[in-house]
Amino acid sequence: MARAFALAGLLRLRHLQQDQAAGDLAAANALSQANLAQRAQARSVLAGLPALATGADTLAAIAAARASARSMLAEMEAHGRNYQVAVGEARQEFDARRAASVGLEKLSDRHAVVARAEELHAEQAVLDEIASSSWHRARGGDRA
Repeated sequence: MARAFALAGLLRLRHLQQDQAAGDLAAANALSQANLAQRAQARSVLAGLPALATGADTLAAIAAARASARSMLAEMEAHGRNYQVAVGEARQEFDARRAASVGLEKLSDRHAVVARAEELHAEQAVLDEIASSSWHRARGGDRA
C-alpha cells in the first residue's frame, strides 16, 4: 500500500481557500455587471426625457429631472469604479490562492508518480521471487 501524501490536508485547505476566492471574485463581477446594467438603463432613461418644453414649469421640471438623472448617473459611475477596484482585488486574491494551490498540486502529482513506481517495483519483486522459486523447484526436480 502506498503511503499517503503528507500534505493532503494542506492541499484540501488551499483548495477551499481557492474556492472561496473564486466565489468572492464571482460576486464582485456580478456587482460590477449589475452596476453596468443600471448605468445603461439610467442613460437610456436620460436620453428618453422630453427635450421640448411648453412652458416655464415644464422647462423647470425637465431641468430638475435631467439634473437628478445626471447626479444619479455620476453616483453610479463612482460605484462602478469602486466595483472595478473590488474586482481587481478579488482577481489578485484568487490568483494568489490559485498559485498556492498549484505548487501543492504539483507536489501531490509527483508523490503519486513516485508511489505508483514504488508499487510497480514491489509488484515486480514479488513476480521475480515467484518466478525464481518456480525455476529453482523445477531445477531441483530435475536432480532427483
